[in-house]
Amino acid sequence: MFKKLKEKWNVSWLQFVLIFTTFALGGSLCAKVGSWFLNMIVTEKNLIYWVVYIPVMTIFWPFCVLLISIPLGQVRFFLEYLRKMGIKLGMIKSV
Repeated sequence: MFKKLKEKWNVSWLQFVLIFTTFALGGSLCAKVGSWFLNMIVTEKNLIYWVVYIPVMTIFWPFCVLLISIPLGQVRFFLEYLRKMGIKLGMIKSV
C-alpha cells in the first residue's frame, strides 16, 4: 500500500515519511483547534455540537495541514494536493 502511494505521488521515501507525518500532525492539530473553537461556542456535546463539528473540521483541515507542511518542507506537495482536491470537489476551476 505504501509503495503504491509513494509511486503515485512520485516521491522519495524520506519525502513520503514527511508527507505522512504532515497528514498526522495536521489532522491532530485540526482536531485540537477545532475542538477548542467549538467548546467556546457550544457548551454541551449534543447534536448541535456534532452537526457543527464536521463543517468546522472540513474548513480547518486544509489550513492546519498547510501550516504543518511549512516546517516539514512539504508546502509544494500539499498546495498541489489541496488544489487537486478542490478541483475534484468542484470548489476550484480546472486550469
